[in-house]
Amino acid sequence: MTRTSLGRWAAPALLLLAALITACAMGEPRPGTDTTAEHVRTVEGIEEYRLPNGMQVLLVPDQSRSSIMVNTTYFVGSRHEGYGETGMAHLLEHMLFYGTEKHPDIRNEISEKGGRANGTTWFDRTNYFQTFPASRENLEWALSMEADRMVNATFDGEDLASEMSVVRNEFEIGENNPFRVLMQRTLAAAHEWHGYGRSTIGARSDIENVPIERLWDFYRRYYQPDNAMVVVSGNFEREQALALIEDSFGRIPAPDRAEELRIWDTYTREPTQDGERTVTVRRSGDSQYLMASYHVPAGAHPDFAALDLLAHVIGNQPSGRLHKALVESELATSVGAFAFSLREPGVLLAFAEVPSDQDLDEVERIFRETLDDLARDGIDQEEATRARSSRLRALETGTLNDSERLGISLTEWSASGDWRLLFLHRDRLGKTTKDDVEAVAEKYLRRDNRTIGRFIPDSSPKRSEIPEIEDLNAMLAAHEFSEEGRVAGEAFEATPENVHARLVHAELSNGMRVSMLPKQTRGDRVVGTLVLRMGDEDSLRGQRVAGNMTAAMLMRGTRERDRQGISDRLDELQSSLSVSGGVNRAVTSIDTQQDKLTDVLGLGAEILKQPAFDESEFRELRRSRINALRDAMTQPQQRAFNVLGQAMGSRDSDHPQYAASLEEELAAVEALDLAALKQFHNRFYGAGDASLVLIGSFDPDAVLAQMESLFGDWEADVAYRRIPEEKHDPEGKTIVIRTPDRANAVLGAAHRVMLSDEHDDYPAVAMANHLIGGGFLSSRLAERIRNQEGISYGVGSNLSVSSHEDAGQFLTFAFYAPENRERLLAALREELHKVIEEGFTEEELEAGRRGWLQNREVSRGNDRELAGTINNNLAVGRDMLREAALDQAIRELDVDTLNQAARRHLKPERLTIVIAGDFDDGESMGD
Repeated sequence: MTRTSLGRWAAPALLLLAALITACAMGEPRPGTDTTAEHVRTVEGIEEYRLPNGMQVLLVPDQSRSSIMVNTTYFVGSRHEGYGETGMAHLLEHMLFYGTEKHPDIRNEISEKGGRANGTTWFDRTNYFQTFPASRENLEWALSMEADRMVNATFDGEDLASEMSVVRNEFEIGENNPFRVLMQRTLAAAHEWHGYGRSTIGARSDIENVPIERLWDFYRRYYQPDNAMVVVSGNFEREQALALIEDSFGRIPAPDRAEELRIWDTYTREPTQDGERTVTVRRSGDSQYLMASYHVPAGAHPDFAALDLLAHVIGNQPSGRLHKALVESELATSVGAFAFSLREPGVLLAFAEVPSDQDLDEVERIFRETLDDLARDGIDQEEATRARSSRLRALETGTLNDSERLGISLTEWSASGDWRLLFLHRDRLGKTTKDDVEAVAEKYLRRDNRTIGRFIPDSSPKRSEIPEIEDLNAMLAAHEFSEEGRVAGEAFEATPENVHARLVHAELSNGMRVSMLPKQTRGDRVVGTLVLRMGDEDSLRGQRVAGNMTAAMLMRGTRERDRQGISDRLDELQSSLSVSGGVNRAVTSIDTQQDKLTDVLGLGAEILKQPAFDESEFRELRRSRINALRDAMTQPQQRAFNVLGQAMGSRDSDHPQYAASLEEELAAVEALDLAALKQFHNRFYGAGDASLVLIGSFDPDAVLAQMESLFGDWEADVAYRRIPEEKHDPEGKTIVIRTPDRANAVLGAAHRVMLSDEHDDYPAVAMANHLIGGGFLSSRLAERIRNQEGISYGVGSNLSVSSHEDAGQFLTFAFYAPENRERLLAALREELHKVIEEGFTEEELEAGRRGWLQNREVSRGNDRELAGTINNNLAVGRDMLREAALDQAIRELDVDTLNQAARRHLKPERLTIVIAGDFDDGESMGD
């Protein structure tokens, strides 16, 4: 394995080169240069502007949020990469976090502001997004930083060498995923020439050897204002935001596209496929997979809405054709299908996960026949109606009523051609008929347009000609878009004090607690969580697996409607509802609108109180769980953390919180019968110790009356009593687990921490953990292991403590290449011992304090997360003023108190370390 390394001697020359390049790119605006943004159009409350330098601007105001998201998108992705450049767009995305002269440590600056940030790369675009507490200062910083790194990045050869290792580790993580590998190979086989056949992460040889000069050329050409768009969504003032955008991005001159900076339109197209293609991947693992790829038009094409619905008809669970043909017959454990919405003609993928004990040839025969029958015989009206309702519901609840998700989705559709395609696609979905879906099935689901497991010669091919978009601008101009915005939310700053003052508390007849935060939200949205707490330590003995599986069964049918009926009802209500849980609690999450809330709460009560416990659904769930456990046994991450959990526990095997091995869990699931689940539900489910939190637009009195009717007399046979926390504190040791043929390795390490979140030392220890492994890639561990040495793509730490007794755990983790094991262990130990021996500095504390507090502010501004916080407070008898007190304790924390608390509670020498990967000296995985 080789790679290009420019070394330390080249750094000064490259920095000079970088300065010259960015000076040419950035320049200075000429005196009198106009930076005024021109209003282009308004669609459904979203305003589009264009700067004189060509940059697009979208404003998505939402006063109901207490945060702002800034999303900067460049219209360059893996589609634009040439020979030797694969993965360059993604690698450059990583390099942009190395900063500029003005912002030399972007990761740390984001952390200090409590920001949540990321960058992603796809076929047609690269984007960078951050979410911060809403303030002019944060918005100005984010826009200024993004404008600066657009043209003034300063990464050099050493940075590239370090980050290349990180990206290579990300590549290796992907190589551990059989589904992802098969999808990459299938797309490669489906495309002879087009860039959509290449993985976004690139070829390993290109990642390791790309010259920095080529990376700089790529950066100069594509990172320019006329190839970019910025979306600002959330709580901001329009005029203020525009002024800040004009002053930051508007000052960057438009590039001269006549010479070396010219961007050519991509013109490579796949020739019409002239026969079924095949690809086979042979790798370590347990599950088998089947995949079929069909060439289809771009996302803007009029056929795409019908293709989107066709994917639902094929792959939905449980109503889809593949589910009925393969999962219900116990030949497969899961299936799915989706169509890529891309700028140029893409693909529709269908897939199935098949247990290793099934005959893959026979499953493949049924897989093919199912797809062919659909294309030949069409669909029924119920399938078409269900698919349309489901897709529209996903757009409504998952995108349009959430300004942050909407901001991301707008950039995806922009990369497909124009942001308005989001609304065009929605409107097309609403008009798409059964006949439209049948037409695209017949047109594209053809044998010779398919890539699958075998090649078969044929003298009479059935080919599919893939149409181009004739005139996108004319098509968009002809469509009537609405200029009306959604129902606007009120301006509400989610401080602990404001939340505390607004909350409405009540209690039902059986003691169930209800906390409601009524406020006007975007689209009259309502989110909430209902938590049922059940059983005690003695009554739950031997019930762990039954309890886990009972919660998993609840969404699979009630006495009134089956699994599909539940899904159909949620589609009708354009709402989301899910139930999850385990042996001593069940959590129901809802996301709906004001006029649907009554129906959604009623449906939730039906699911919780009247489960059907259908035998066929149970067998399907058990098969899926068995398959997942078998797969987990070969995966380093699942194996490492499972073994770590066992090492940290001391409960006996009957205890409800026993840390079972994967093998024990598999045996228990295989032995489980449906009667155990019915008995568990009858004994333990009830609302005697339960809490509901709702946030959004609703009438509290009406909600309370309905909840009393639904749950006021529902109590479990066994009363709830909290199980004390585990306090076992093992001596430090290292365990090595061998997972053959896995490119990526995993480390998990933990030791017991004896304190609660009421302990005087808790704020200091929480801050110490934040500085060790929290924040956005700016902690001690991230800076050393990821940023400096390039060992790990993901590294961090976590502190979890009880709210009742002095019991908790400090945990750290890292993902890395197996050959870097000793380097990782040495760096981890060194950094943790530095914390104890040298402590933190005043500067670290101040930066960490700002980031920690602002991150909590962002969390409270997210209604889903806020509902979780309020529900936790109800469980332990607290109110939101406890949150304010914790914030104040962090504000008052001094560095001496921080370091003393860290030394008292953090014990690196007591870490139990588990490393799993393809090692020669590890415990065998049974091979």
